[in-house]
Amino acid sequence: MDFSDPGNILFIAVIIGLLLLQFFLRRRRSPATTQQGIVENLLSEVRVNIQLAEVLALNLQARKFMTTSWMINKNKLEFLDQALQGNLSDAFTIAEDFNQQLSIAKKHKSSGYMASVDVAKLKEKLTKSREGLEEWLFSKTGTKEPQLKYPSMTDFLFGSRR
Repeated sequence: MDFSDPGNILFIAVIIGLLLLQFFLRRRRSPATTQQGIVENLLSEVRVNIQLAEVLALNLQARKFMTTSWMINKNKLEFLDQALQGNLSDAFTIAEDFNQQLSIAKKHKSSGYMASVDVAKLKEKLTKSREGLEEWLFSKTGTKEPQLKYPSMTDFLFGSRR
């Protein structure tokens, strides 16, 4: 490539400019978008955990509940009402306790550690949490489902970071 040609320099500058623009647009998010993202992630996790609780209630093979989004965002939920925060906290506390008991049971190859899990209470808290998160999402976006995320130009070039 000949860098003395102004066309080549302009082409490279445009590509670099587009990449920088995409980088800065992706970084800049309003608080509402961040709050919406937190709610969408928690809602997804709660829905999966409800299904896992139903499987557990049928005495099928137990699997760990998802708590990753909760662990990341539990200190960022001040925008939600107190009742919903309490339901989320109770539900994920029960789920974390279950995950610890499941780890101990697998380590000792025994199911005796699993007897203290109250599946009905967990399902109740998860259902209330799901309803509260769906209400919040509906009030902010007009839908109870997460927004579709379309790939950006850099996702095609370098792969997605989501």
